[in-house]
This record gives sequence, structure tokens and C-alpha cells, in this order.
Amino acid sequence: MMNLPLVLRGNVRPFVLVGGGQVAARKLLALLKAGAQVHLIAPTLHADIVACQSHPLLRIELRPATVEESFTAGAFVVLATDDSALNAQLAVNARQLGCFVCRCDDTEDNDFIFPAVIDRSPLLVSVSTSGTSPALTRHVRQRLEAFLPQEYRDLGAFAERLREQVKQQLTAPLRAGFWRRWIGSLAPELILARQAERAQAVTDALLAGNTIQSGEVYLVGAGPGDPDLLTFRALRLIQSADIVFYDRLVNPLILDLIHPDAERFYVGKAKSDHSVPQEGINQLLVNAARAGKKVLRLKGGDPFIFGRGGEEIEELAAAGLPFQVVPGITAASGCAAYAGIPLTHRDHAQSVRFVTGHLKNGTCDLPWQELVHPGQTLVIYMGLTGLPHICEQLIAAGMDTETPVALVEKGTLPDQRVHVSTLNDMPDYIAGRSIQAPTLTIVGSVVSLHEQLKWR
Repeated sequence: MMNLPLVLRGNVRPFVLVGGGQVAARKLLALLKAGAQVHLIAPTLHADIVACQSHPLLRIELRPATVEESFTAGAFVVLATDDSALNAQLAVNARQLGCFVCRCDDTEDNDFIFPAVIDRSPLLVSVSTSGTSPALTRHVRQRLEAFLPQEYRDLGAFAERLREQVKQQLTAPLRAGFWRRWIGSLAPELILARQAERAQAVTDALLAGNTIQSGEVYLVGAGPGDPDLLTFRALRLIQSADIVFYDRLVNPLILDLIHPDAERFYVGKAKSDHSVPQEGINQLLVNAARAGKKVLRLKGGDPFIFGRGGEEIEELAAAGLPFQVVPGITAASGCAAYAGIPLTHRDHAQSVRFVTGHLKNGTCDLPWQELVHPGQTLVIYMGLTGLPHICEQLIAAGMDTETPVALVEKGTLPDQRVHVSTLNDMPDYIAGRSIQAPTLTIVGSVVSLHEQLKWR
């Protein structure tokens, strides 16, 4: 390592900050947030420093620093002037007095540096490239910020309070084992899900020596295919599950995100080919949760939009088992966006309707008259096989034969294709082509915008 990362208590030694510009302002804000006493020397002040000038931990000398400047022995000195020669001499002066020096203009002449910090106090995560690439530091910090929601503050505070309780109730040899069980239990995720009372109940049971805990089911929408469309919560639960039951339409790249030690079971469905009947899936979820596992039910799209998610959690609720539902981007939204077809548009459609082209009884008997409505976009899931019948029935119900129709094949994936025709011509169009499921059907005036707005 080029540097040794340490965490300093801000109030142990005084800081001297020389400089009053934007760089100095950023350092000052970080120091004051950490509770440091700061003596600032500068002839002029950045607006952010002016806003802090009444802070009780800040003392300002409004004057230029000189090459004869002296410092409190053992202080931390931050040099942030625009004068490189002055900074170099002040660094020499400071070190002669046993001070630690940070030069903001020279990455080599430093005893300490300021990392980028993700603050979820009491949890702090610092990122540093030793001053060599601030842009990369900011990039990594932003990525970590996204994966550490603000609820990690609550998790850190809970663990901080729990530490004293563990010391009181468990002897030293038992503590490490408890913490391993606790961090692998449902408690951390319950805290992140803002269910502190349930987290406390799990924790109390573990402290009492009860290592067999009831599990929980995470019903998670994996979106229409592109892994970049996962929500942050979905990703966190995918990575923390003990056992995963996944569907046919879940992208293999998303399955790669599952923890390597997790058990995986395929329970997907295709037309007339159900690897596991729905009732069997429901029971698998119940059994795994009763065994104390963190159970991930991973479904393509959104679990509550033609995903049978409601049926599955009805079974869990009846069994008295806890569950969470994490929505995903449904195929209609994802495929339409990636095809450049806005589902609503003030000049074309003021409403949108989602229907399934494959009903529970195996038919496609939809309320056709209700589906023909001016200013409406019609989105049909699972309608590829029955598309000629759908087109025929919509025309019979009064829909204009020239209404544009789009088929979005493998939407959001790299091999996505968009097929555009009309209600009258689409049956002949698909008859001469090999179009593969999953394919979403969009019917309405908005389809005419595809050529203008397509971006993939």
C-alpha cells in the first residue's frame, strides 16, 4: 500500500488550515463535521468559509501567511494556498515543530491526506487514490454511495447499542460467534427495511441462544432483462439470499450476482411447460422460510404485474411467514423505453392499459370492446402466439385497421429487435418471420414515434 489508512478522532489535536479558497473550504467543512478545532489563516475567504465563520470550533486570522509562519507543536497542518513555494516552506516549518502536514498542491509531500468519505455515521467508508486521481476517487465514492442507503446509519447505530448488550450478556469466548450469527441473520436486513422491532426480536432470540430462526421471503422483480435496471434493494437482496427460486425470464447475468454459496432452483414457466406448478412453488417458498432461510423469489419484470406475485405471498401470509416485495421495472415500461416508444404522449395517448394475452384458463378471451378507446395505448403481455386472433378481435371491436403495432422482441437486451406494422398487416408480417419470446406487443398511435425516438 502507498499509504496506511487510519481513522482519526477529529478533536484530539488542533488543525491549522492555511488558505481561504475553494479547496480550503472543502477541507474546512470536513474538519468541522468531524469535530476538529481549526485555526484558519487566509487574506480572503470563499463563500462557504464565510458561512462557517461563527462556528465555535473555528478561529480565523484574516491575513496572508508568511514564510516565517509558526505552528502549534504536534498540530495537523493543511496547506491550501495557491503559492507552491509558500506551501513548501510552511511544510518545512511545520515538520520542525513535530506537526503532520497535508499539502493540497503536492501529492508527494504529505504526511496525511483527506479521503473521500461516505458518511453513514457511525459507519464511515473512505476512498482514496493517494491524491493521484481525484476524479477516480469521486467516481468510486459515488458508486459506493448508491449501494449504501441512508438506512445504514440505523444499522450502524443498532450495532453500536447492541455491542454493550453483548458484552453484558455473553462471555468473551462467545461474542465472536454471536456476531457471525447476527450479521448473517435477518436482523440487518430488517433494520435496512425499517423494521426495527422485528430486528430486535431476532436479536433477542440469538442472545438467548436460539439459533433456529424463522426465515423470510424476498419477492424481487428482476426487471425486463438488462441488469442495469435492477433497483439497489433488489441487488442487495440478491446478494444476501441463502436460497433462490428463479423464473425463465431472469437474465443469466443477473443470476451471476447471486452469492456463490446460495442454493438455486429453476421454477420457470413457458407455455404448456411448467417446470414446477404454481402450487408447488408456493409450498417451496413456505418450506424454505420455515427452515430459517433467507429466501429469494426472483421474477422477471415486476412481481405484481402478470407475475403471480400476489398468489405467492397469499400463501406466505396464510402461513404467517414474513416477506418483502421489491418492485421491478415491468416489461411494458422497460421495453417501450428501450424501443423509443413513450407509452403516453400528449399528442397521442392520455392513458395506457396493460392486459395479458394468455389468461389463466389458457384462452385469449379479453373484453375487446373495452380495449378500443381513443387516446389510449394498449400493451399486451404474453400475446405473441395469439397475436393474429388479437388483431382480428380488435378490428372486429372497431379499432382502426391502420393502427400502428410494435412487437418488442427481447426488450432491453443487447439483441433486442423492434418490429413495426399495422393492426391489419401484423398477422402476415409475423407469419414470414421468426420472432422469439419474450415479445411485448404495443398497440396505438405512440408506436408511430418509434423511428424518430429510437435510441438503441
